[in-house]
Amino acid sequence: MEIDLIRTPSGFTPASEEDFDACLKFKVGNEVRADIVQPRNVGFHRKFFAMLKVGFDAWEPPEKEFRGLPVQKSFDRFRKDCTIAAGFYEPVANLKGEVRAEAKSISFASMDEAEFEKVYSAVANVLLQRVLTNYTRADLDRVVDEIIRFTT
Repeated sequence: MEIDLIRTPSGFTPASEEDFDACLKFKVGNEVRADIVQPRNVGFHRKFFAMLKVGFDAWEPPEKEFRGLPVQKSFDRFRKDCTIAAGFYEPVANLKGEVRAEAKSISFASMDEAEFEKVYSAVANVLLQRVLTNYTRADLDRVVDEIIRFTT
């Protein structure tokens, strides 16, 4: 059972009517075990993807072919490459025994808010150094904030 709680001066209280009803299932005086997790800020998560979109839209990969097919621009690959370049990766081996970097997951379950803030900042630096070379950090923040305001 998952219940959302809010910290108040007198302790934790259910965050909604549904959470309150769920708490009524526990008898007064019974001990329960909880794994307390503060959910990540979904708005900050959206801001991260808006920032990546700015970089992706500005990025022009070299025109190449692979086995006779033109190589396509991929947002998912771009996101992973930026995350790896920012230093957030795990070394993994493929079937041939070759080792390569795999981007760490940025899912809510895989990363807390503090680590995600580090990823955001490091990826911003990668974008500024490798793609958005004519931008300052203030320029990037302004553009991303405009996109967020427009989409919400």
